[in-house]
Formats: sequence, structure tokens, C-alpha cells
Amino acid sequence: MAWLHTWTGLPLGWLLYAVFFTGTLSYYLDEVNAWTRPELHRSAPAPQTAERALQTMQQLAPDAESWTLALPNERQMQVQASWRPAGAPAGRGGQQRAELDAATGQPIAARETRAGNFLYRFHFELYGMPRVWGRWVVAIATLLMFVAILSGVVTHKKIFTEFFTFRPRKGQRSWLDAHNATAVLALPFHLMITFSGLLLFMYMLLPAGINAAYDGDTRAYFAERQQAGRGAGPGAAARVTEPVVAGVPLAPVGPMLAEAQRRWPGREVGSIAVNRPGTSAATVELREHGGTSLVDRGASRRLVFDGVTGAVQAAPAGSEPGVASAVYNVLTAAHLGRFAGPGLRLLLFLCGVVGTVMVATGLVLWVVKRLPERRKAGRTPFGHRLVELLNLGTIGGLSLALAACLWLNRLLPATLAGRADWEIQGFFAVWALAFLHAGLRPARRAWIEQLALATVLFALLPLLNPLTGGLGLWASVPGGAWPVAGFDLAMLLLALVHGAAWRWLVQRGATPSLRSARARSPVLPGAGLKEGSAS
Repeated sequence: MAWLHTWTGLPLGWLLYAVFFTGTLSYYLDEVNAWTRPELHRSAPAPQTAERALQTMQQLAPDAESWTLALPNERQMQVQASWRPAGAPAGRGGQQRAELDAATGQPIAARETRAGNFLYRFHFELYGMPRVWGRWVVAIATLLMFVAILSGVVTHKKIFTEFFTFRPRKGQRSWLDAHNATAVLALPFHLMITFSGLLLFMYMLLPAGINAAYDGDTRAYFAERQQAGRGAGPGAAARVTEPVVAGVPLAPVGPMLAEAQRRWPGREVGSIAVNRPGTSAATVELREHGGTSLVDRGASRRLVFDGVTGAVQAAPAGSEPGVASAVYNVLTAAHLGRFAGPGLRLLLFLCGVVGTVMVATGLVLWVVKRLPERRKAGRTPFGHRLVELLNLGTIGGLSLALAACLWLNRLLPATLAGRADWEIQGFFAVWALAFLHAGLRPARRAWIEQLALATVLFALLPLLNPLTGGLGLWASVPGGAWPVAGFDLAMLLLALVHGAAWRWLVQRGATPSLRSARARSPVLPGAGLKEGSAS
């Protein structure tokens, strides 16, 4: 089991670190997207937000087949509008989008960026390869991590005792204690996140059932499953046989919102969908913000109104999922962190941080455990030096790449063509430079230099924000712009974490094990051994 734990964790450990790192950040995907578009920072909800947004839609897309407005909430400051022009193809490709000011309803010209969505998609399908290939790679890595977690539980017979034991300044023992503690601290989370990750890949990994039942037509399966989840509501076909008259004004949305508030006390309306606007067949669908149960993946309640008279047409109820679907829904919804409130989202984020640290300490521990071999041999084997380099390039380099991507988001001209691609290219360019730097510099010096640079870059981001058109902390906190303020505070926290690691390395100097090695073998060659392990 110890052998299995080591060799299922190490070969893909660097990939798993990147997946955990970017996946943990994705719990705050909306906040990242908000910060990276400073043009939206001064959008603030007003009592007439919905009415003004609908007035704008009548000007932007008077002939559209449908309008959809995602209203502001605690994680979104603007109105996200989308519409489907007449004759547009089905699917997302046929939709057009705009960001509307929540106070005035007017369109906001926000910069092109994919920073937040890139981090989210990278953690389950990587980048620069066909999406299916990337998902297969991540799925295999997830499966190996699941095996590593289970074998780790078996290997550490005193795992719960060791959780309460930490022996600092003990070299390998300290790293093992840190690895054990972070593994046990969030063990339920680690098991849930890996198993639910495999469930999310279930249709790709185990397609035989669907292929057999639907003759290989997976689209038919998903369409039927989606329809079953929505359920059918009365009145959905109202007035379809009546002649459709154009130029009919839409009923005021205010009374509809009030009716939704009456039916959903303590809940907010999350979105407004208008079908066939400007006609006598118009309908308005209000959807609740968030859901109340993970069993149906937080499906929101809906109210459908007659778009001309404003009368309630239907309150469609979703169907109850079966046992298998309910289990799948609960686990995958927990994995995605959807419908989580601020407290639960913070807990999921902290568990993700602990998981990231667990992977990192496991990678470093592999190097530290082999220091005695290096002392006996009087040199650093190529394999050990390679792992040392990959550790630094992955752990330190990924922090630098993230900081660089965020800096490029603000420093690249807002009107630059393809600027979103430049952000991503900059991310990988800096990451590649971090690996190059790790190969050219002695290990310990490279760790110190990369941690110092990451500390500075993260610490200055909250200052860069107001200097490049964003809302500074002195305005975002009292103004209640928590998506922006929370991101700036998170960057300061990242700076503190990297700064603490940098300070620890500078103050500690060489590890005790390496100091004793130098005393016994003063002429040891090799930069890797001379500078010690990743610690």
C-alpha cells in the first residue's frame, strides 16, 4: 500500500496540484470575473433595475425571439443580458450578450477577458489540446488520486493520532506530519471531491449504458433527462392557437416581481426570461435565485406570466429525481459549489486550499525522504533533481503565472484585439519561465526568489486595481461591492501566505539534515544537494 500510495501520487502529482489549485480558485469564479472587468465595478442595483433593463432590451433587440436577464446578486454587480435574434441557430452560438448597468440599464463596454473562465475550464480539461483529450487526462489523474487517498488511509494506521502531532524543525518528519495533517483535516472533502469528479466524467468514462439504451444517440438521452428534470407545468401552451399580433407592449414587470416575492418569502428573483417579446403571445418567466435542495442540483422555482396582461399562467414544478439521480445530483452539486452561501463557499475554498497543500507537501516529501541516499552517494541523481525542478516549477511557477495573468488583465490595452488570448498566453509564458528559472538556479535560491516575486505581485494587485479603473478597497468595502473587495482581500491573503513561506526559507537557511551532511562531506558536488531540498 505504501508503494501504491507513492507511485499513484507522484507521477501525476504535478498535474493534480495544478488541478487542485485552479479548481479551488474556481469556487470564486464569479468574483474573479467581476474583478477582471473594472468597467463593471461601479454598477450598483437600484429599485428599478429590472424595469430599466427591460426598457434597454426593447432598444437593443426589439425583434429578438427571447430575452434573458440575470439580475444582480451578492456575487454579481451588473445585469447580464442575452437574447436570441430572429432566425438565429439554436444553442449558445445563436445568442448575443451584453452587460447592463444595474442602476441605469445602459450597456457597459467591458473589456474582453477569459481569466476566470480559463482557470475554471483548465482544472478539468486543461488547455492547448482537444477538450476530450484534456478531460481524459484529468479523469485518469483523478482516478489515481482517489487510489492514492484510499491507499494513504490504509498506510497510515495511526492517521488520526498523527493528525494531532506536528514536530517542527525535524526535516523529513516535519514534512510527513504536515502531509498527514492536511490529508486528515479535510479527508471527507478529499474523498468527496475526487469521487464526485469521477461522477462528473461518468458519461465519458462509462458510456455503454447510454449507448445501449439510446443506440449511441447521447443527445437524445440528455434532452430526455433535461426535460424530465424540468417537468411540465399547466398553461405552458396557453394562446398558442391564437393569432399572434406584433407591436403589443409588455406588461409592467413590477407587479410580477411582487407576486414572486409573495410566493417566495425571503427569496430573490434571479433571472427574467421574456419569450416572443413585443407580441400578443409574449410570456415572462421569473426564476428564483438559487435553490433549496441539492437533490435536484438546486433547481430554482419558476413563475410564468402572461406577457400582455401580467396574469400568472403557471408555476411549473420539477419532477422528483430517482435515487440514482439524487445521489449524483448531491455529489456533483457539492463538487461544483453551486448554491453555496458565503459561509459554505468559504469552507469549500479552505478545504480546497488544504487539499492543494496536501498535494504540495506530498511532492516535497518525496524529495526530502531521499536526502539520505544523496548524502551517501555524494551527488544528486538526475531523477531527484528532475523532481525537485518539477516541484518548484509547478508550485512556485503556478503562483507566478496566476499573478502574471491578473497583471496582464489590467496592463494590456482594453481595446487590444484578442486580449483574452494574450492573457492566457502570458499565463503559460510566465509558467514556462518559472521552470527555466528553476533549472538554472540552485534549488533553495530558486524557491526564495520565486516566492518573493509572487509575494510582491499579489500584494500590489489591490493597488493596481484602482490605478487601472477599478474600485479600490476604500470604496468597495463601504460601498458593499463584495465581489471586488473580496478578491482584493484574497490577493492580500495570498501575498501573506507566500511572504510567510519566503520569510521562513530566508530565516531558516539550510535544513539541519543538510548542515550535518555538509559537516560530514565538505566536498560534496552538485548544486541540487548543496542547496538542499525544496524546503
